Amino acid sequence: MAKEPTEKAAEEKEAPKKTAEKKATAKTPAKKTAAKATTKKATTKKAAPKKEEQVETPEVTAAVEEVETPVAETTEDVAVVEDQKEKIEDTQKAQAEFLDNFNWHNYQEGIDVIDEKQLDEFEKLVKENFVDTADEDVIEGTVVYMTEREAIIDINAKSEGVISLNEFRYNPDLKVGDKVEVIVDMREDRTGQLVLSHRKARVIKAWDRVNNAHDNSEIVSGFIKCRTKGGMIVDVFGIEAFLPGSQIDVKPIRDYDQYVDKTMEFKVVKINHEFKNVVVSHKALIEADIEEQKKEIIGQLEKGQVLEGIVKNITSYGVFIDLGGVDGLVHITDLSWSRINHPSEILELDQKLNVVILDFDDNKSRIQLGLKQLSAHPWDQLSDELKEGDRVKGKVVVIADYGAFVEIEEGVEGLVHVSEMSWSTHLRSAQDFVKVGDEVEAVILTLDRESRKMSLGIKQITPDPWTDITSKYPIGSKHNGLVRNFTNFGVFIELEEGIDGLVYISDLSWTKKVKHPSEVLTLGDKIDVIVLELDVEGRKLSLGHKHTKDNPWDKYEKEFALDTEHEASITEVVDKGATIHFNEDIVAFVPSRHMEKEDGSKLSKGEAATFKIIEFNKEFKRVVASHTVLFKEQEMKNVRRASAKVAASNSEKATLGDLDALANLKDKMEKDE
Repeated sequence: MAKEPTEKAAEEKEAPKKTAEKKATAKTPAKKTAAKATTKKATTKKAAPKKEEQVETPEVTAAVEEVETPVAETTEDVAVVEDQKEKIEDTQKAQAEFLDNFNWHNYQEGIDVIDEKQLDEFEKLVKENFVDTADEDVIEGTVVYMTEREAIIDINAKSEGVISLNEFRYNPDLKVGDKVEVIVDMREDRTGQLVLSHRKARVIKAWDRVNNAHDNSEIVSGFIKCRTKGGMIVDVFGIEAFLPGSQIDVKPIRDYDQYVDKTMEFKVVKINHEFKNVVVSHKALIEADIEEQKKEIIGQLEKGQVLEGIVKNITSYGVFIDLGGVDGLVHITDLSWSRINHPSEILELDQKLNVVILDFDDNKSRIQLGLKQLSAHPWDQLSDELKEGDRVKGKVVVIADYGAFVEIEEGVEGLVHVSEMSWSTHLRSAQDFVKVGDEVEAVILTLDRESRKMSLGIKQITPDPWTDITSKYPIGSKHNGLVRNFTNFGVFIELEEGIDGLVYISDLSWTKKVKHPSEVLTLGDKIDVIVLELDVEGRKLSLGHKHTKDNPWDKYEKEFALDTEHEASITEVVDKGATIHFNEDIVAFVPSRHMEKEDGSKLSKGEAATFKIIEFNKEFKRVVASHTVLFKEQEMKNVRRASAKVAASNSEKATLGDLDALANLKDKMEKDE
């Protein structure tokens, strides 16, 4: 339905007022409430103006809009307009009542009061006093109510939020009125409740504090909760940080448990944001203080200066001493004038002691200290009456391949060379004579006080066995000795301690061809020997073992003389012949051409036959035998006999052919022979 000209003009006139009223209503909830109340009051009036006096105002328009049935605006929808005509008339009556009771002066005055400045101040107050629950910032709230399971927190939002009391387990004394840090965890749960989180807020604030401490190198306080692999777990602002064992103190820590449940100061040295790891150090704080002390101490260091220190670490090669921020090393050789095997024998950890500075490098980062230098050298206190040839007693402190060191007084040692441990010319290891800790008696052989060296001898305690060697071991005398050592040319026999003799390989057996002594003897065997030669000045004895028995070759020389015949079997066949054993000593050789039998075949291994000795050499122990020569000689004899007979009786009748045949047979036999 088209609007009348009068209504249209009124609407244009009241448009600015309507806009201002909407703005004021939006900005000031109080004014909006008042406007609603006024509208409600206006609608209760029963008097209605005449139809031609009705004017359309913003309030009237708003009242019309409240009617849910719309008015048709086109002529095409005539049916709808007729149906709603009655309702429109009722609305117009309500408009008239509203206009009669509306105070235009007060309305215009309210619009003028609400200017832009007041609107800005109002918005500022809203921002300052009301929290936007869409933000994820940590905010401070107040506990306004508590139940058995939850705490109600006021954060100046449209509604209070709730937090489970489990998040306050660390604070069992929480009460109404306490201020707590929270973060909006859920703007609205299934019941429409605002859910807050104190734990998440603490974590966020803790990380902010940790990052700030790391960036600004601030010192933080932490509670050591427990041990872990390689270090400790520390609670810093509610975050579990790692404290490496090497970062607890400047000195090595042997008991980590002593730090558990303690609160200490730390420095945040590393943060891994990707894995949420924090590393702290207590050592860094100590080093800062020590560095100042270190500079002061290093600046005053001088060789020969005596300082007090604490044993910081003990190793196999020495001891590290803490001089108050500066570490120095006392080598094991500078700990004591006496020889020690390990520094722990005389020092212990955390022990206080005085040391002397022996040396240091250019920047004084490596300091060499000494402990024994604080006392007089034992050699300077050695008795002036002690001289070469004197007998002394001492303890074996070190054994080397070449000898043993014997300490005769604290810090005074002498060397006993292995050659001075026994009169035996056959050298052995020092371990064969003494061991560490043995108490021994020795004779001073050399004494050099300036170089502080001494040589000792143990064998000199007993008489030299070579003193009366000629009477004890004359040439030709028979003795029993111990097999001590083998060489390629013979074996050494010990007759007594200090008396060794050599048996050459050729003097071991009359019959066997020995290539090495180990073929017939074993170390430790006891054998009989005869003194063959004696060199007193050279301290040498030449012995013989085979000479203790008769030479069997004297007997074999007759038994196996040339042309004697013996029964034997082929023992072994070789390339150029074979060997046969007549007995345990005599092994004869049979050349290949002497193995031929009468029928033309050859003897084989294990076959028995008669052999004739065709060579016997006593000096070289060589025996040669032959089987073939037995029947060849008989043939030769028969030929010779026949030849002589024919030549004697029928010399004239013999034909030239017969003589040639006999001559050829003779040559053949001689050739075979």
